[in-house]
Amino acid sequence: MSDDTGLPLPERWDVTTAKNSPFISSVHAETPLDLASVLGFYRAELEKRGWTENDGAAIEPDRAVIAFKASGRPALLRLTREGDMTIADLSLRKVAEAKGGLQPKPGQVKLMLGNRTDEEAVITINGQTIKLVAKAGADLTDSAEDADKVPASQKIDLPPGRYKITLKVASSAAQNREFEVAADETWGLLVGPDGAALPIHLY
Repeated sequence: MSDDTGLPLPERWDVTTAKNSPFISSVHAETPLDLASVLGFYRAELEKRGWTENDGAAIEPDRAVIAFKASGRPALLRLTREGDMTIADLSLRKVAEAKGGLQPKPGQVKLMLGNRTDEEAVITINGQTIKLVAKAGADLTDSAEDADKVPASQKIDLPPGRYKITLKVASSAAQNREFEVAADETWGLLVGPDGAALPIHLY
């Protein structure tokens, strides 16, 4: 279980991030467990917590997307298989509390970019290339007011879907990864100290 959010985590994970704010509770985990095992784990754990699974779950061999209701709030579990890892994103959005710069356009996804490194970073996604100076947006925040201050050049509106990301930090080789986002979500994509792209679910 994530100490920050109280949301369940598979026992085996290599990378994890968590967010607990006035607008969202979320956890991101990357695990070597196969997708079917991770799906079974989450269905069992969320049922114990009284979450109700909505109709219309999309389950394929390499991905799964399931919507839930938890205390009247919308929640989403998204699993993707990438190489030898299963990537799990579980979120509980606090819709009534969200406002201002954190909210995406209806039916769209807002992506805000940040760079924690001391070097320039270049991110390419959906045909757009964005250069981030050192420490640009290093502290992507849950504050709607601070989100409004993020420069437009560090924000992207996207339709929901799965995207390939290329990240290049000045002194390192380019890295590639895939990233899936759903309608009405807001994500931060932060270039971490190791030069990897770290996704943070903001809303």
